[in-house]
Amino acid sequence: MKCPARGLYAITQTDNKSAETIIHEVIAAIRGGAVILQYRDKNPVDALSLGKELLGICRQHQVPLIINDDIALAERIGADGVHLGKQDGNIKEARKVLGDDAIIGVSCYNFLGLALDAQNMGASYAAFGRFFPSSSKPLAAPADIHTLQKAKQVLTIPVVAIGGILPENGAQLLAAGADMLAVIGGLFDGEPEQSAKAYQALFL
Repeated sequence: MKCPARGLYAITQTDNKSAETIIHEVIAAIRGGAVILQYRDKNPVDALSLGKELLGICRQHQVPLIINDDIALAERIGADGVHLGKQDGNIKEARKVLGDDAIIGVSCYNFLGLALDAQNMGASYAAFGRFFPSSSKPLAAPADIHTLQKAKQVLTIPVVAIGGILPENGAQLLAAGADMLAVIGGLFDGEPEQSAKAYQALFL
């Protein structure tokens, strides 16, 4: 599946949640309008099993599934791609394993140079953040909204914003140049379907 050009980018919230709850929440978020899902699980119990279930859900709804950090897991379950941080492998390795059509996203934090390098190496999108205080990544370094503005001017791949994004503050990131808003807590701390609809309204 192709990388969406615009919309809500849902990232799973797995801490202290059963697989059944995670699946229920993901279905609700997709019903609410999420256009892409990243399976992120820092303490997985059975990532292979849950990943396969999430892939099945995503296939039913024609939503791409991206695996966070783990190229091997993405390959094993047949996911649509992988998201890479600075210590999660490189784009060339991911392309070799997952193929030319895989969606490969890269965390660029607050560094436009990283995004340009990633684009040149064939990344599918560049993610910047965190832009606001985040309960999911409380120690992440802050990113500047001006980085988004510059990124939109020079990148041809979609620009993703992440970090503490709520329906109340997301519009300013879209105005600055973000194509997608990546969300964990703002989506899954409450009722995912209604939260997703509130985010999706920002794109209308």
